[in-house]
Amino acid sequence: MASVIAPSAQRLALLGGTRVGEVTYSAFPHFSEKAIARVGDVLRAGKAVGLGRFHSPEIAEAEDVVSRYHGGRKVLACSSGHAALQGALAGLEVCCGDEVITTPYTWGASTSCILHQTAIPIFVDVDPDTGLIDPDAVEAAITPRTKAILAVHIFGQPANLPRLRAIADRRGLKLIEDGSQAHGAEVAGLRVGNVGDAAGFSCMGGKVLPTTEAGYLVTPDERVFWKAAMIGQHMGRSPEKDFPDDLRPWVDSLVYTYRITPLNAVLLTEQFGRIDGWLAERRRHADRFRAGLAKSAFLRMPRYAPDVKPVYHLLTMNFDAKAAGVSRDSFAAALKAEGMLAFGYVPSPIPDWARLHWQNYQGPRVSWLSALEAAQVDYRNLPLPHCRHRIANSIETRFDFVDAQEAQVDRMLEIIAKVEASIDDLREHERLRGPATPARR
Repeated sequence: MASVIAPSAQRLALLGGTRVGEVTYSAFPHFSEKAIARVGDVLRAGKAVGLGRFHSPEIAEAEDVVSRYHGGRKVLACSSGHAALQGALAGLEVCCGDEVITTPYTWGASTSCILHQTAIPIFVDVDPDTGLIDPDAVEAAITPRTKAILAVHIFGQPANLPRLRAIADRRGLKLIEDGSQAHGAEVAGLRVGNVGDAAGFSCMGGKVLPTTEAGYLVTPDERVFWKAAMIGQHMGRSPEKDFPDDLRPWVDSLVYTYRITPLNAVLLTEQFGRIDGWLAERRRHADRFRAGLAKSAFLRMPRYAPDVKPVYHLLTMNFDAKAAGVSRDSFAAALKAEGMLAFGYVPSPIPDWARLHWQNYQGPRVSWLSALEAAQVDYRNLPLPHCRHRIANSIETRFDFVDAQEAQVDRMLEIIAKVEASIDDLREHERLRGPATPARR
């Protein structure tokens, strides 16, 4: 339980006062000495190319380790989370004008993987508290052209997988999970990645499970695995045993270069040996922060059902701008000036982005506009009220607390308390200067 923190009487740092102090983190990503030694062995052996299990025991080991973590599902190690997601779509044969219902509140890779399959993203609104895709909105958006649902477990919060799975099964759709920020998250006893027909995970250096640049696909369907391999792996990994004979006539080198290196395969193996401890620490620190934040007048964390277990890749909070009398951006600027990272992760709803507007696009040519035009989809001015409200009123912060960092959690709470204690000064500052520039990371 977090201690009671008295608000500082000092003037806000944003207004010339002394800052509370920088919120610091232990080095993360962190690599064990064993992992570093194994990487050195790979480099000394000149193992620079990863052509799959047949050529690289490091890749075979990594895929086996990740498969055990995901209950024995098939795992395809890839170069990135985007590669894994596009492989998931390709493995399920989602392409060529198929509609994919997805969220507008996410990082762009969750959408670009759909576009790169010349499929059509259909954006629906999100839960106003968490920013996760709303199952009711998903069901309302299904048409005869709908082929799949792509749910994003943003900030390490698991989407409502039981509802989404039920909708997909009832309506004959495929369910794809983007677990790039949510390794190990659970809902109703179901681990993220173990519910969809396929899932993609990022393991780049800034994620919950970090390497340097890597990702992996998870699927219960061996056919999905091999079809995904065919679009992004060397020769579709066809030299490997169990490659389906009926797919061999379609194997060639017309592929994306989505291979994982042996170096990152080793890191993937070693990092999975530590993930449970890291997740436990993230959750412990989040519980401490939530308890302390209960005293906040303007900020609160999303509320989760008892059977929901997030992993807190980033920590997200909802800001009550009306009660505070200042904009989210001014409040975030005050937090940042005191020493705490505070930003809005999603800059605007993805359907607002100019590179999706074929009707009046004037920029460099992009490959997906012709598919969007053929589908006559118009993303301009979609209402998406919950998405828009959350973008304007959420505050995210870094939360890589994977060892004992209670003092830093308390410092975050002290900063929030100081800003709230001086809210009148911040209101006057905004009245005179206008809102701060958008709070971006």
